[in-house]
Amino acid sequence: MHVEVVRVFTDPDGRFGNPLGIVDGSLVPEPDRRTVAAALGYSETVYVDDAATGTLRIYSATGEMPFAGHPTVGAAAYLHTHGHPVETLHVPAGLIQVTRSGDLFAVRADTTSGSTWDWHELPTPEDVLSATPFSYTAGHTYLWSWQDEPNGIIRARAFAPAMNVEEDEATGSAVTQLTALLARDLHIIQGTGSHLHTTWQPPTHATVGGRVAPAAPRTLNL
Repeated sequence: MHVEVVRVFTDPDGRFGNPLGIVDGSLVPEPDRRTVAAALGYSETVYVDDAATGTLRIYSATGEMPFAGHPTVGAAAYLHTHGHPVETLHVPAGLIQVTRSGDLFAVRADTTSGSTWDWHELPTPEDVLSATPFSYTAGHTYLWSWQDEPNGIIRARAFAPAMNVEEDEATGSAVTQLTALLARDLHIIQGTGSHLHTTWQPPTHATVGGRVAPAAPRTLNL
């Protein structure tokens, strides 16, 4: 089975980013989608059921997700570059608005939904970088520190053992929740160096966006 791969939330030079598998939904029946996502080993895999309308489903190794940030941003960019510049995505959580500004793709999310995160503000970015995942026992843990508070720049890392993900490189839904907690626009540098940009849209929404770069496709033997 052919699998397209993109890296979502790269830095301005196209480095880093969270890998995302993109699969033609007609190739994998619903009962097998979690298994395929687990075999690919990414934090999430997207199944495109209708490219023209932006209808897709999102799976992790542990099951289906009604919404997630990095898969929807990655799918929006992928569809745009393959002749389907959709303005909305259809996911189980509902219609997701898509916007584009230059090379940045963004989606609008309800900040009251998604996984429940255990938030830890640490004193310095160095403390964030030196942390070890095994020091935190929650199913979803988000570490962050101000790198430049006046300009809204944050250094962060995310651990998600509840999803069989020791560390998630870039977590769109989490940063929309953090945007709501801090009630301001943010520029988050997460993981090894991925860049996520958010805008606060009170009372309950935020956008999350970034750059998306193609990666080498894969072939999965089932």
